[in-house]
Amino acid sequence: MKRALLLGALLFGSQAFAGEYLVKYQNTSALNMLNTMTMSRVATIQMTDHNPTASLVKVNINKNHEAQALASLLSQPGVEYVVPNFKLKAFTAPVDAAALKEQWAIAKVQAEKAWQRAGNKGNRNVIVAVIDTGVDYKHPNLAPNMIPGYDFKENDNDPMDKTGFQNPGHGTHCAGAVGATGLVDGGIVGLAPEVSMMPLRFLGEDGSGDLNNAIKAIDYAVEKGAQIISASWGAAVPRSQAAPLLEAIKRADDKGVIFVAAAANDGKNNDKTEMYPANNGYPNSITVAASGSSDAKPSWSNYGTATVHVAAPGENIMSTLPNNKYGNLSGTSMATPLVSGLVALLKAQDPSLSGAQIRAILQTTGAKVSIETACNCRVDAYEAVETVMSKKMVVVPAAATIKPSETLAFSALYGKAPFKFASSNASVATIADNGTLTAVANGSTTVTVTDSTGKTATTLNINVGAKSGGGNPNPPPDDGGGLPDPGNPGEPGECPLGDPMICQIICQIQPELPFCQSK
Repeated sequence: MKRALLLGALLFGSQAFAGEYLVKYQNTSALNMLNTMTMSRVATIQMTDHNPTASLVKVNINKNHEAQALASLLSQPGVEYVVPNFKLKAFTAPVDAAALKEQWAIAKVQAEKAWQRAGNKGNRNVIVAVIDTGVDYKHPNLAPNMIPGYDFKENDNDPMDKTGFQNPGHGTHCAGAVGATGLVDGGIVGLAPEVSMMPLRFLGEDGSGDLNNAIKAIDYAVEKGAQIISASWGAAVPRSQAAPLLEAIKRADDKGVIFVAAAANDGKNNDKTEMYPANNGYPNSITVAASGSSDAKPSWSNYGTATVHVAAPGENIMSTLPNNKYGNLSGTSMATPLVSGLVALLKAQDPSLSGAQIRAILQTTGAKVSIETACNCRVDAYEAVETVMSKKMVVVPAAATIKPSETLAFSALYGKAPFKFASSNASVATIADNGTLTAVANGSTTVTVTDSTGKTATTLNINVGAKSGGGNPNPPPDDGGGLPDPGNPGEPGECPLGDPMICQIICQIQPELPFCQSK
């Protein structure tokens, strides 16, 4: 397999830990080689952590010999890539101290009506992993729903949310939005108040944490049986540098774990901005923008037709805070756990539902709003639960953006085979009897499915056109659309390091590397 150098100064304000890199190895021989390289006390490269699930080792590299050490690593057989161990940050918007202290969001998404229709408020067998700053698992409004977790920031089994100037209790607030019990006088209620929550800490008191620990937290959640991961954090980095994170999400996808991610709070279009894990593009993932009490988009919320799937209440959200407190926070961080709780509520009614199917349900049942996402909608818990309880047929995917000549597989949830598929605009895309859509030209179409009993269901817009904002060079065949154009950080003549001097040194040592070649 071709090795790639995926390094560099991070974009949009993210930063790497000085001298820390993650090395992806391909086999045992390569791992043994890395061990040998780092065993000496005076070695330029020191191994500080190993994640066998991800085939990753974390190394510290002496800054005085950084270029030589990187070139040496890349020259070893079995080294697939090297990326900086960059920081990921919680997506919290500024606090509005004048906000009304009430749960407008629960009313807006019709949660009470959803619980009545379901006949329950979730199921303890459904586990949501809240990967964040930790959770105050002793909070009276959360404690009954907490299960054991882990602290990857300090490597112990105590994932307590530790507050600081930049962390008012971000993870505890997110946990409350997912599944606060609603059984405490003067407290609050989450979207799925009878769910189980697994607190996983990798973000510290400053609201940030590293790539290595984020990956370990995702793998831990999958290993310990979480069905849903709530991720209210991220970094604006090239897709190439996010490769280990994307691989972790793919491992979760392969196990059927649903990954709910925050779109970010830069007020930018994610179709044009690389943001991870938000822009991962895998079928198990749901990326969330924020909405306000009047269903308008807060100025700070990111958005995007191709890369952001739904909007949810995220402005002035009342939830739990450490030390038995409550307060309002804003951000796509707050919208994300509400959606995670809704996903958990739906899984409690039908455990067989996949992430792609739930995403389609949320998109086709959402309330129409003027917030640019794949569905231009804000989630509606009642309508989503009603669809599951009554087994209304839904086309999967319900919305997508693909490029001309690309194909996309469609299926029907809650319908009876055989199915007939039809495209509303064959000049934009055609669709075969087996549900395979082929994009023909730029434009929009919809797909209608008819089952054997005559029931029909129709998608939202399936857009055909160029995508941007970072993409997957090898997208999964059932990616559900929305994968932007692939980037190529190793293009000839382009230094991916942000430091031309280091590139010049590496190219003297390893002139065959892609970025060392002249255009």
